[in-house]
Amino acid sequence: MSNAVTLGRDTNQALGLGRFAVEFVSADMGSGPSEAVLARTQLFHTDSVVCGVSALALGTNAPCVLRNEALGYVDFEGATVFGSKIRVRPEKAIVANSAAVREWDSNGTNFGYRPEMGHTAGEFGHNDFYPVVIAACQQRRLDGATALRAMVLLDEIRGRLAEVFSLKSYKIDHVVHGAIASAAVYGALMGAGPEEIESAIGMYVAHYVPWRAIRAGKQLSDSKGASAAIAAEAAVLCVHRSMAGFRGPRDIFRNPEALFRFFEPTTAGDERWKEQGDSPFDLVLSQSGDDFAVMGMHFKLGLYEHQSAGALQAVITALAAHPALLADPGGGGVASIEITAYEPAYGIIGNPAKMDPKTRQSADHSMAYIVATLLRKALDLGRLPKGGGSDGEAWKALMLTPWDYKENESAVFHPLTRSLMQKVAFRHGGADYDAKYPEGIPTSVVLTGADGTQVESGLVMFPAGHARNLDADLKGILAHKFEILGALAWPDAGVRAEALARLGAVGSASAEDVRALYATPYTCVSGYE
Repeated sequence: MSNAVTLGRDTNQALGLGRFAVEFVSADMGSGPSEAVLARTQLFHTDSVVCGVSALALGTNAPCVLRNEALGYVDFEGATVFGSKIRVRPEKAIVANSAAVREWDSNGTNFGYRPEMGHTAGEFGHNDFYPVVIAACQQRRLDGATALRAMVLLDEIRGRLAEVFSLKSYKIDHVVHGAIASAAVYGALMGAGPEEIESAIGMYVAHYVPWRAIRAGKQLSDSKGASAAIAAEAAVLCVHRSMAGFRGPRDIFRNPEALFRFFEPTTAGDERWKEQGDSPFDLVLSQSGDDFAVMGMHFKLGLYEHQSAGALQAVITALAAHPALLADPGGGGVASIEITAYEPAYGIIGNPAKMDPKTRQSADHSMAYIVATLLRKALDLGRLPKGGGSDGEAWKALMLTPWDYKENESAVFHPLTRSLMQKVAFRHGGADYDAKYPEGIPTSVVLTGADGTQVESGLVMFPAGHARNLDADLKGILAHKFEILGALAWPDAGVRAEALARLGAVGSASAEDVRALYATPYTCVSGYE
């Protein structure tokens, strides 16, 4: 069997995705993704769930609103929301769980970069969509091996689309790629045929495409964090309608009035439908071995916008190597922090509107706030473990948690944080930096001490958590993250250990285990929202 399938631009790619998804989820488990791919996906899934249940435990707004909404739609053959055994409508479980997963903005990120294929569109994306898989498996009583394989497939479709079409270039939200993948994978798991999946994809693209308006403005709303969840909900509804007989537009990637050919026309001046018009891209999907999109995804080692990871790595390494910068707990030992990075980091988390965040959602998209908070935590400690980010101890010691984004004077309005933010200068590195993204996260930092001494990080390309960073103790740092966030939801150590062990073994779970996978009750924590 070939390791990859190419859906050519001159073919009906929506139908091709339907066929690929149906074959992938039903294939002999002796073939397909390697053990390394399955293990990494399993780790990403655990990461996403721990992010989600901790967001619910701290009472964050959108996840709680959507979870309460879901519990009003009881369906005895449906799916479950985090922390409950009650079965509800699958699309409602999905919108609630996906919103919770994404609330902290701390789960996995892909970069849309596959240079060996010439596929370097560089679209962002996140693994917010695993609840789609679990909901389908709970309804159909499918086991964990099938669920894990389907998670790989969802990330594969979503990740490969991100490599060939940049939605952000046209102010379309990146969750569209995840919605298309969700329609394909959910449909395949639910027993839909390729034509029904094609119809669902066409329906979604024709009716539900979201704009990046949800991410614009000085202070961000709940819509930003719930965008993937709402997209997944719509995609699943499209599948159900298609399976019930509703027919959406066919061949949507070649449709000249759908977003793909509209923004990247393949026939100049063509105002009429032309069957021979190509889509703007070929789509190459892996079906076996190690080369799956999930292997290029980035872990976040705490709560921060992924564009800031290079700066965090640079600052952590510099502080660990030069502890004198931390001698004054009031921050007087640091005179200035100069950060140089690439577009889109400079535009997204460095623009002037992000210098005065007032909400958690805005603070975690502010380079100045993220770096200043990390430095404040380092000043509280006084000295970091040696080794910078290489052995992971400094990352563990300074890990940014939900409490670092609380909207009061302990976090978002902390006087020392605000003082340190005034010392941050964020600059665009120009073409040299831009050319190195999305291969890496090209960032450099210069810390100037009160005595004028300058500590230069040099260029950081692959910070800890990046798929190409092979030095950091990734599993150790993630285990620490899981403990911190898991303790918020499951304060009892025994309950927490059992829940994490269950998530870590999803690939070997029985169908009944999958039906109970998200049922561990969480404890609500007061005093956050």
